[in-house]
Amino acid sequence: MRRIVIDTNIYVDWLNRGKHENIIFQREAVKYLSAVVMMELSAGAFTVRDRQLIQTVTRAFAKVGRIVLPTVAVYGEAGDVLRRLQVSQRYTLSSAYGLVNDVLIALSARSIGATVITQNERDFAAIQAIRPFKLTVVPSSPS
Repeated sequence: MRRIVIDTNIYVDWLNRGKHENIIFQREAVKYLSAVVMMELSAGAFTVRDRQLIQTVTRAFAKVGRIVLPTVAVYGEAGDVLRRLQVSQRYTLSSAYGLVNDVLIALSARSIGATVITQNERDFAAIQAIRPFKLTVVPSSPS
């Protein structure tokens, strides 16, 4: 069965607008939660309801041992990818909000053979050009 790691933007659309249920609840894939995605979701959970939802989602993944943490090797590899993105794609880390997190999500998913599912084609495609990993881009949904 295919392994997937769902990016923060997909979860945000699901939590705020009920979108992407076909991705969130698909049965034909084993879903993993990136610890980086968990951090991003927690950082944006300003209401009690949102925090409770994030905790519920996190507990469900933790219960079945499916939270993916960046390893020391992933952090080392991430440094190389970030340096190469700055050189080849002219990214500036100070202005590319979230790029570090995206690299960690991509490389953590890669380390378990999972596909990243995201709406952020630009950054993940740039990362993929430097360090190949499985990627599925979902079109952004209108508000």
